[in-house]
Amino acid sequence: MRSLKHLALVSTLVMSFAASVIGTSPAAAQKALTIAFVNTGSESGWRAAFSDAMKTEATKEGIDLKYTDGQQKQEVQIAGIRAAIAQKVDAIVLAPIVDTGWDAVLKEAKDAKIPLMTVDRDVTVSDPSLVATHVGADFDHEGRLAASFLAMASAEDPKWAGGCSIVELQGTTGSSAAVDRAKGFGEELALFPLLKIVASQNGDFTRDGGQKAMEALIKSQNNLKDVCAIWSHNDDMLLGALVALKAAGIKTGAGGILTVSVDGVCDAYKAMADGDFSANVVLLPSLGVQAYQAARDIIAGKTVPAWTKMPTSTNVAAGNADLYQKYFAAGCPGYYGPASAQAAATTTP
Repeated sequence: MRSLKHLALVSTLVMSFAASVIGTSPAAAQKALTIAFVNTGSESGWRAAFSDAMKTEATKEGIDLKYTDGQQKQEVQIAGIRAAIAQKVDAIVLAPIVDTGWDAVLKEAKDAKIPLMTVDRDVTVSDPSLVATHVGADFDHEGRLAASFLAMASAEDPKWAGGCSIVELQGTTGSSAAVDRAKGFGEELALFPLLKIVASQNGDFTRDGGQKAMEALIKSQNNLKDVCAIWSHNDDMLLGALVALKAAGIKTGAGGILTVSVDGVCDAYKAMADGDFSANVVLLPSLGVQAYQAARDIIAGKTVPAWTKMPTSTNVAAGNADLYQKYFAAGCPGYYGPASAQAAATTTP
């Protein structure tokens, strides 16, 4: 298990570095800005943490934040962008629900000379100049980390010497997070011929969706009797799936089917501590400092990178149960607020 424990050590170092970067805010003396933040909605615990972090940082920096809850609908987000243009805000920050279909409204923002940037998820547009910059993690890399973990973990268990069949819980159709994580995972998995995805179900990044998707997979895959691992595009779907798995008497994590998912929400650490989850790829939700500094720089006429890439790391359950139990009990410090607040967060659109 040396390689897996090494991943956990690397994760700790990366998280420490990220915390030091994220904890630094721009000087309060800078010009007060009015920024529109058009969010996807509230589909998961990670989204709740991200939304809170964006709002908290805006308050800290004295930014007048005009918030739009996209309600998981592109048309609501487009309306939010148009409202921001009418309000003549200084900049627009968009966390897009899906990857395409933005060209027209983004051109309206550009014609109004309002810089628009994407945060967390990205978009695909015909004219790259419609997006001033992007702040977010590398979803493709997250998928590769997840596949690498399963390759190592399955290789260390003689039970899967003949091969590892994987079932997949997919995120929102057409979102860059789902598309890129699937792409990275698939390309990395291709390096290991004995590992293959045998079935996929869409869970729309929600706990309810994950539970329903897993119920369907349990039925279609003979109670997962020949399944080695579950790969989920986010934690919330896997947390929902865990309800279905336990109801069916299927063991996951320590001594059972391997699991790996993305985000690092507090409940995922509890699941790792309890032996129900095997590993987690961390997606930090605190993107406000980088996003708002980029907005200031763009408004000031400074050159900004096309992509400010946030760090990503892998945590594994093996050998770390006590550590994760303490981290969960403390409210997952450095990630978001008290665990009790996260437990109350809604996870459906």
